[in-house]
Amino acid sequence: MMINFPFWAIAQTPNSDTASNTINQSPAPDQIDKSAPPNLPIIRPSNGHELRGIWLTNVDSDVLFSAQSLEKAIKRLKRLKFNTLYPTVWNRGYTLYPSKVAEASFGVPVYPIPELQERDMLAEAIKFGHEQDFAVIPWFEYGLMTEEDSELMRQHPDWITQRKDGSHLFLHGERDQHRLAWLNPARPEVQKLLTDLILEVVAKYDIDGIQLDDHFGMPIELGYDDYTIALYKKDHFGRLPPEDINDPSWMQWRAKFVSNLMKKISKAVRAIKPNCLISLSPNPKDFSYKKYLQDWYSWVYLKYIDELIVQVYRDDIDNFKRELERPELQEIRLKIPVAVGILTGLRVQNIDMRQIKGQVKIVRELTLDGFSFFFYETLGNRDASFETLLFSPAPRPDLRNIAFS
Repeated sequence: MMINFPFWAIAQTPNSDTASNTINQSPAPDQIDKSAPPNLPIIRPSNGHELRGIWLTNVDSDVLFSAQSLEKAIKRLKRLKFNTLYPTVWNRGYTLYPSKVAEASFGVPVYPIPELQERDMLAEAIKFGHEQDFAVIPWFEYGLMTEEDSELMRQHPDWITQRKDGSHLFLHGERDQHRLAWLNPARPEVQKLLTDLILEVVAKYDIDGIQLDDHFGMPIELGYDDYTIALYKKDHFGRLPPEDINDPSWMQWRAKFVSNLMKKISKAVRAIKPNCLISLSPNPKDFSYKKYLQDWYSWVYLKYIDELIVQVYRDDIDNFKRELERPELQEIRLKIPVAVGILTGLRVQNIDMRQIKGQVKIVRELTLDGFSFFFYETLGNRDASFETLLFSPAPRPDLRNIAFS
C-alpha cells in the first residue's frame, strides 16, 4: 500500500527562502541559561560522532507495512552505516502501533489499514533496530495536525481550531486530496491526548527517544475558534483577539500554548524515563515562529529538548550553507547536538546525488553534528553512492557524549 507524498516538505524546498524571515523570538532574559556565551564561541570538536538518521514513513513508502520489509530495510541501513532510525508512529490522526490511548480517545487502536493489523510495527522496528545497534526514536509525525476524515476529528470536531472566517481546512496535494485540520493546543483535551500518546510509547517500549517536528505547532492564521477567543477575552478584559494574525502580542499569546505543551511533555517524559532523548525536527527558527508559532529556540534554553535536526530543504547550495551559518545554530550547538534534515527526494521530485553529497560535505565542514535524510524510500538504487558518503561507522552524538571545548 502506498500513501501520497509528504506535501509539507514542499513548503521548504528550494524556492522558500526562510533565511529572509526577521522575527526575533528569543527567551525572556530571566529564562536564558547564562552559561551560553554571548558571542559565537570556539566550535566544539565532533570527536568522530555523527548523527546519521533516516526517517521511515508510511507516505510513498511500504517499508513499515510488513515485518519482512522492515527487517530487510534496517539491515540495509546498517550496511550503509546509518545509526539512527526515526519511524513514524502518529500519522493522519492515527497511531501506527496498537494504542490503548488512541482506542480510549476515539475508538481506533491502530491506523485502519490491513498492513498494520495483527502486528506491532513499533515493537518490530525496535527489535530489528537494536539488533543492529541503531538508536530507535519514534517520530510523532503529524503532531497537532490531523486529516479531516480521521475518526479523531469526526468524534471531536470541537478540538479543531479555526481561521477568522470560520474555516479550518488546509488543502494540499496535486488534486487537493489532503484535507487537513489542526488540533487546538489551548484545549486541555488535546494536551492530554498528545501527552498520553507520547507517554504510552515511552513507558511501553524500549526506545531511545521520541521526536516531534514542524507539525508540533499551529499555523499563524489559526486561533479564532470560539474556545480560544473565550480564553483570550478572559485574559484581556473582554477584548477580542486582533484581526491582524501577525500582531506580535497575539502571536506570543498563542505560541505560549504550544510552548506550555512542550514543557508538559518534556517534564512527563523525563519523569518516566530520564535518559529518553527528546528530539525536535523543526523548520529554521524564524520560519517556525512566523508560520507555525513554534518557538523552539527558547525550548533549547529551557531544556525541553535534547537534540535538534533542522529541516533545511534547499536546492541552492549557497542558500543551504547560509542557513547553516545562522548565528542561532552556531550558538545553540554548545547546548545540544544540532544536525540537519536533508531532502533525498519526493515522489514528485528527484534529488541528484551530487546535491546530497554537497550538502553533507557542508554539514561536515561546519562541524555540525550530522544529518538525517528524508526519507527511506528515496535512497533508491544508490547504495554504492551512500557507501562512499558514509564510508566508516560513527557513533551518534547526544547529551551524554558530546564534548565541549
